[in-house]
Amino acid sequence: MITRLAILNKLADGVFHSGELLALELGISRAAVWKQVKKLGDMGLVIDSIRGKGYRLQHALDLLNIEQIEAGLPETTKARVSRMDLFAEVDSTNRYLMEQSGQSNGAHICLAEAQNNGRGRRGRAWVSPFASNVYMSIRWQYATGPMPLSGLSLALGVAVMRVLSGYTEEGVGLKWPNDIFANGKKLAGILVEFSGDVSGPCQVVVGLGLNVRMPAPSSKEIDQPWIDLYSLIGDKCPERNELVAKLITQMVEVLNQYPDNGFEPYHQEWDKWDVIRGLPVNINFPNHTKEGVVKGVNTDGALVLETVSGLEVLNSGEVSLRIKS
Repeated sequence: MITRLAILNKLADGVFHSGELLALELGISRAAVWKQVKKLGDMGLVIDSIRGKGYRLQHALDLLNIEQIEAGLPETTKARVSRMDLFAEVDSTNRYLMEQSGQSNGAHICLAEAQNNGRGRRGRAWVSPFASNVYMSIRWQYATGPMPLSGLSLALGVAVMRVLSGYTEEGVGLKWPNDIFANGKKLAGILVEFSGDVSGPCQVVVGLGLNVRMPAPSSKEIDQPWIDLYSLIGDKCPERNELVAKLITQMVEVLNQYPDNGFEPYHQEWDKWDVIRGLPVNINFPNHTKEGVVKGVNTDGALVLETVSGLEVLNSGEVSLRIKS
């Protein structure tokens, strides 16, 4: 992996590098260079190979860098971050933090360039090609149990939208309970997992997957309509280190403030960005399906659904929502 990363750092500028020079600089054979370049392609990166020119990434990479991310954080946020880990590849950023023991004073953040077993809600796979998107999890300690935190995932969705709306509001919004959609396609998802005692204290791990610039080969693995930030705003798309710093700032603020006031302070913003209000939907439970029209969410973050039986209030739990075509 070290040699592969060394080659990746050489190719990250998006210009051609000859195999001969790469081999000389890294102290390996040209055959070894070719082998590692092929493995980079297997990771979802698109690499041009032209005789007489060498190898080139089709798109330059802005690799994540902890120092650059920290430089973009305000002092109040820095004081609330206890640790930040960055991996080239990890099984799952959420799983990594869920496996950490002990209490932490502040946010423990895990970032990865790639995940080999990324997960969304209800165990769904999250396609995670290398150095293309944002795969980030934040671990936070609460004195209470998880029950008072039931609307936390929605508030964190508002935090993400506060960042994205600074770049574009064109067709971007929130889909209950924890997705960010753009033009009817999935742009990002949030996964919230709890551990600890029912009555407290508890730990929460919040995972965020945000499509920034999805490589075409990797997109074939996605089993639902999707979109990335680059498709929305083109060359105005921010560098990932800038984007991650802003996301950390907003999400840590929500994690810090949530126990005091719950979801209510975020309710108005959620309504502003709600992309499914007024739409007919199917709510899929483990053993049955419910149909209705979305009337928004209440001040606890629960979905308000108009059904043939009248208005019903639904918590997220083990349900999924599908917009009816």
